[in-house]
Amino acid sequence: MKDNTQTSNDAASEPVHDCILQSGAAWNGQPYEEYPAGKPQISVMLMTLPPHTDLPWHTHPMPNTAYVLSGQLTIEDKETGQTQSFNAGEALNETVNSAHRGYTTDKTTELIIFYAGVEGQELSESLPGEKPEF
Repeated sequence: MKDNTQTSNDAASEPVHDCILQSGAAWNGQPYEEYPAGKPQISVMLMTLPPHTDLPWHTHPMPNTAYVLSGQLTIEDKETGQTQSFNAGEALNETVNSAHRGYTTDKTTELIIFYAGVEGQELSESLPGEKPEF
């Protein structure tokens, strides 16, 4: 029987890392000016969106980043109509205080979203007349 154990000298046993995204701006080029004032609170959310889902128009009061685990997410800017699609394995920085929405196509999409906010701050604020994002 073949021994499949690896020793600490094997390259496969070494940690592997890859910087997926590092930027001071959102997906559409909007620069991040500052973090919110207050006691920091990091929130991490797993979001699952069924096929053909349109999220409501909303804003975020803090920088946040989404990592696409599976499927595809398209982000649309309300003011400009600009869109960009992100696939599994890609990350995107969302805009701050700028109305946008995300939508899916034919596949279920799973995201992990990291929010860099402060205690007591809402993660998402829907525009008037829109349902809450979550």
